Amino acid sequence: MGRRPQPEIRERLIDACVDHALEHGLPDRLAPFSAATGVSNRMLIYHFGTRDGLLREVLRRARERQLEAFGALLRVRADEPYPATLRRAWPGMSGPEGQRYLRIFTPLHEAGGGPLWPGFRRGATTDWLAPLEDGLRTIGRPELATVVLAVLRGLLMDLDATGDVERTGRAFEAFVRTIERDAGTPRPGAAGPS
Repeated sequence: MGRRPQPEIRERLIDACVDHALEHGLPDRLAPFSAATGVSNRMLIYHFGTRDGLLREVLRRARERQLEAFGALLRVRADEPYPATLRRAWPGMSGPEGQRYLRIFTPLHEAGGGPLWPGFRRGATTDWLAPLEDGLRTIGRPELATVVLAVLRGLLMDLDATGDVERTGRAFEAFVRTIERDAGTPRPGAAGPS
């Protein structure tokens, strides 16, 4: 009689693999995951069935983490106009924490999800529309969600390609100012009407 899979071990392994992938990108071999978890390739296959099975699970779990982290950045706050929320979210999405997700998900975007996650590109886009619509609804402009998403994605792709943090940050700030002017939302620290 063979050993039974142990869910707590599987969870520990997947968390270690996700941590590794977020730090170094998705490996093309099992060896980096074996080193990160301290178990053999054989044990990883035992727990996840195949290399692709493990990679799918790593991607799924990393996506859950990204949705939680970026969702927290984009959520509506009662004490803050939504353009200020967007302004505050940008460093979290474009900084070191956000770049970890770019390392994993950019190749999936480029491959249209490929065999590891068919349809990834669509879900990776539509997942963000609802939180952006909710936030932009607070300033009377929910229809701008697609535009804001396009700007965020475009600037993150630009940042990933060029590494130019200052330029992309200035561009995002200019975009948020446009939303503020359009919605009549005062900028933090800006003088109100006299």
